[in-house]
Amino acid sequence: MEELKILQQAILNEVEGQQFYGLAAQRASDAAVQEAFSHLAREERQHEVWLRKMYEQVAANQATAFDELEIIEALSPQIFRLENVGVESGSLEISVYKIGILLEMASGIFYKNAAEAATTPAVKKLLQQLSEWEEVHLKSLQKIYDVLQEEWWDKQGFSPA
Repeated sequence: MEELKILQQAILNEVEGQQFYGLAAQRASDAAVQEAFSHLAREERQHEVWLRKMYEQVAANQATAFDELEIIEALSPQIFRLENVGVESGSLEISVYKIGILLEMASGIFYKNAAEAATTPAVKKLLQQLSEWEEVHLKSLQKIYDVLQEEWWDKQGFSPA
């Protein structure tokens, strides 16, 4: 079934995200940045749990229900506010944010397309919800990246044309 393949890929995407954000948290020198990436790693883990439950239901031809996944609304955590992010000095930190942006962008597109392809209502709803949450992550990371980028340019002694 095509939906099983979609869910398998979605699970792998979330595992990759967990690993990336976990490593980013370990490497970050700023405590607020560490917490931001740890938070993202925990969210990716929760997404994986929901996707695995949905996969098990679909694979077993059980009735699927979005409400049974015990999904709580993802609130924008205060850790993504710019004032909570310290001034980063190196290329590693800004690179990590950029890679995070690219991951979230790719995940959002994947979930949007997967939701359109899904035929089971509960699967479609889960994929749509994940697409929306990835967009929230993307916007949060992009705002921080934009500030860090300006700071980095300033520290390099040049500004964009």
